[in-house]
Amino acid sequence: MKINIIKWLSLSLLTATLITGCTKTFDEINTDPDALSTVPATNILGDVLRTTTTQQGGDMDGYGTFAGYIVKIQYLDDLSGLIPSNNTYGNRWNNCYWGNTQLNTLLENTEAAADGNKNIRWAARIWKNYLWFYALDSWGDIPYSEALRGETSKGGILLSKYDNQKDIYTDVLANMKTIADEMAVGGGTDKIGAGDFLFSGSVAKWQKFCNSIRLRAAMRISAVAPALAKQTIEEICGNPTKYPLIETNDDNAYFFWQGSSPYFEPWYDNKRTRDDHGLSDIFINHLLDTNDPRISAIAKPATKDDTYRGFQNGAAAQPQLNTISRIGAIYRDNPSGFTPYYKSCETFFIKAEAAMLGYNVGITAADAYDKAVRLSMASNNISNDLTDAYLAGKGKWDNTKARIWWEQWVALFKENHEAWCLYRRTGVPTTNYVSLRSIYGTTHTDQPFRLPYPQNQYLYNKAQLDLAVASQGIVDYCWGKQLWWDTRTGVK
Repeated sequence: MKINIIKWLSLSLLTATLITGCTKTFDEINTDPDALSTVPATNILGDVLRTTTTQQGGDMDGYGTFAGYIVKIQYLDDLSGLIPSNNTYGNRWNNCYWGNTQLNTLLENTEAAADGNKNIRWAARIWKNYLWFYALDSWGDIPYSEALRGETSKGGILLSKYDNQKDIYTDVLANMKTIADEMAVGGGTDKIGAGDFLFSGSVAKWQKFCNSIRLRAAMRISAVAPALAKQTIEEICGNPTKYPLIETNDDNAYFFWQGSSPYFEPWYDNKRTRDDHGLSDIFINHLLDTNDPRISAIAKPATKDDTYRGFQNGAAAQPQLNTISRIGAIYRDNPSGFTPYYKSCETFFIKAEAAMLGYNVGITAADAYDKAVRLSMASNNISNDLTDAYLAGKGKWDNTKARIWWEQWVALFKENHEAWCLYRRTGVPTTNYVSLRSIYGTTHTDQPFRLPYPQNQYLYNKAQLDLAVASQGIVDYCWGKQLWWDTRTGVK
């Protein structure tokens, strides 16, 4: 849906804070009768969704570069920005904890009438756990069990310890299963409201999103927790009525922007005043080598010679700008475009890989792969004829996990954080490489394993942070030991 109510949301949140008056004591406060005494739950949910999407949706030269999609063509990348004081990453860390704090407030405010607020409480709990997964996959060990407990009534813990990512992952998966089981019993009577910018109040779509994120997380840990992964994936796929999934493009978890200032789609907004980004050589070369028709949607040919051409990550010198392909129109030219959180094709790529692992998912790997590719092609407005030709040619099923992973990599474009996770888990694209002008020289030969912990942790929680850095062997903020589920070898 177009977000034509964000301005209303922001105004409502602001109004709720405008409590004024002159009194002799703090216990006697004159309250503006026109001001809201509490913020409606739907406003809180909407503000967290919008803020999260602002932080994640604008990424191009972070995750987009780590995943092998996008490169800088004017201010060439040298990895010098991967430091704690870079607010790009610090703000995303803060958003995870701020978002959880706000959603906890929503849950506390609706606790007394929980039965009458089931639907919005489910949405809030699902998003809370989504934020935890995002933080885990970005940083590794994070404050969790002692986080958000600064108030005296909640323990008065101001310096939270860092928990092991494996333990947190297991707990968050369990939380999501609890929510999924509750939703399977039947929905509530309340409306999620106008703040549901993701699914327009559809409880059924929230239910599908919950199970789809469970599916994703389970596959993420399949190499390091195979029993839990198999149990989770087979449980979901074995009972589609109880655990429905996102399986059509109509159900994609897309956040559509309002399309007017200041709520332009972030990639479009960047393009209005900047021309800093082109497409990576490894991405364009792969699309060309495989005769992938999605190239017409993903990229624009260079204006100089109408040729698709990528550029090296961190090359020695800036290119002639009119020789490099830019991002395609459907991804960057629409002011009311989308920020994706989950695409239906991902469900079938996961099922295809699960079938290859011997899991019982109710579909063969070949059929799941075919379905995944077709969904991806359709979402890029590629015709059935071109799709058929691709699947009979360079995109033909070859009964390998590598075939799945390469296709999934292409399909995840713009969902850059998830593509970076895919790369760290599988090593695809195998042609990926670190910036050629890296300030670290040859010390690190691979893209970052994690994001840098933010400056505020170094300033205010350093003792706990130092323990986490030491236990993970972190060097240069972003390398060291790989994340728990990253089992690649020979990377540094």
